[in-house]
Amino acid sequence: MRKMICALGASLFLFAAPVHAADYPTQPIKLVVPFAPGGSVDTVSRIVGQELTKELGQSIVVENRAGAGGNIGFEAVAAAAPDGYTLLMASSPLAVNVSLYKKLGYDPVKSFAPISLVALQPNVLVVNPELPVKSVAELIAYAKANPGKLNFGSSGLGASQHLAGELFKRRTGVDMVHVAYRGGGPAMTDLVAGRIQLMFETIPSAMPYISSGQLLPLAVTVDKRSAQLPDVPTMAEAGVTDFVARGWLGMAAPAGTPQPIIDKLNAAVVKALAEPAVAKRLTELGLVVQGTSPAEFASFLDSEIASFHTLITEAHITLN
Repeated sequence: MRKMICALGASLFLFAAPVHAADYPTQPIKLVVPFAPGGSVDTVSRIVGQELTKELGQSIVVENRAGAGGNIGFEAVAAAAPDGYTLLMASSPLAVNVSLYKKLGYDPVKSFAPISLVALQPNVLVVNPELPVKSVAELIAYAKANPGKLNFGSSGLGASQHLAGELFKRRTGVDMVHVAYRGGGPAMTDLVAGRIQLMFETIPSAMPYISSGQLLPLAVTVDKRSAQLPDVPTMAEAGVTDFVARGWLGMAAPAGTPQPIIDKLNAAVVKALAEPAVAKRLTELGLVVQGTSPAEFASFLDSEIASFHTLITEAHITLN
């Protein structure tokens, strides 16, 4: 009798799932941002969330769950009910943290159902103008002539700026010293003051200093030039091959979320990103708008995890 009841319950659940997915959503959706308000992930989430509200007919409520390099927010979504009413605005740390931290309360692949890659976030290599270099080639030559004398800053150990600097060291053979700060703001302040010499920073954060002449841009760290810095070469154009260092944002749900809900969310996200006003605002933030299938985002995440693992292992970077 117990087996019969269980079997009947399972069949009813399977029958009910498509009906639920067809009606979805019937209530507001929570979009978890694993970082503090005001940052790029938060800003993008609110821009995209506003458009998704129109597409889905329900409010997208952004909830900031900051801390532990994004892990608090990641864990919260991984533990949420897989019903489509708790979503994650994922970013690069989802692929990085698995190689940085010894213990995590989630698996970056198994704990989430990818929905869509939202945007790529290129960085720009900037130097203090007092440094006697005007190009990447001159920077490499100067660094090799002065091993260990150049300092590059980041917002913290294992941050995207740190990993970009480590990748640069490995691709060029230069010896530079990493200086970790408690946030990108203090690092930029010291870069402008000349206490450190260079940094790999997001384009929006660097643009005010570039426009004022306080920092000199040498190269963007992706394979295409930036619309914000059309005269600045890519790293490949500057002579450093096999160098891509950029952040990214993507939307995901808890693992086990019904596929029809994932498909509906994917269609809504892709349509939202194609909206001209949304694309324009994201482009103005220095982002490269995406919009992919769930499978494409899953493949991208796998590739990011593998690439970061190799770099972090080679650089001997670890966090508790």
